[in-house]
Amino acid sequence: MKKSLLILLVAGLFTTGCVSTGSQTGDGALIGAGAGALLGQAIGGNTGATLAGAAIGAGAGALIGNNEEKKNRRYYRDNYGETYYLDNNGNRRY
Repeated sequence: MKKSLLILLVAGLFTTGCVSTGSQTGDGALIGAGAGALLGQAIGGNTGATLAGAAIGAGAGALIGNNEEKKNRRYYRDNYGETYYLDNNGNRRY
């Protein structure tokens, strides 16, 4: 059990740089997956519980992060009455 937990923590450390893109959705999914995996391991004590916790945590974290990202958007209205916001690259999104 300790060996699988150590492998999970090392794998989590290696994947944190790959997912973090600056978006709150991705960051929330990453944090939720890590927390869910630790909680699943603590409650279930086996690989299945750890993976289920990671999956549930990633989904919940992505939903919460996406909601926070939407709240922080600044909306604009163009000359034609269309409402839009600017994404991270400066492109209009309707």
